[in-house]
Amino acid sequence: MHAAVGDRLVVHSPHVGAREREGVVVEVRHADGSPPYVVRWSDTDHESLVYPGPDAEVRPARRQDAS
Repeated sequence: MHAAVGDRLVVHSPHVGAREREGVVVEVRHADGSPPYVVRWSDTDHESLVYPGPDAEVRPARRQDAS
């Protein structure tokens, strides 16, 4: 798993019918984009250090072309 600042981290719930949790990556601790990440959660606006598990995925932010 690799992420960049601005990407979204989505954690899927292991329980049927429960909501997934989503946040924005605000800090990447390694140059290669590997975990851990500092994430600002959209449901609480709280920031936390996250080591994503197998129930998580990174959704890349839309990047603007440098033209």
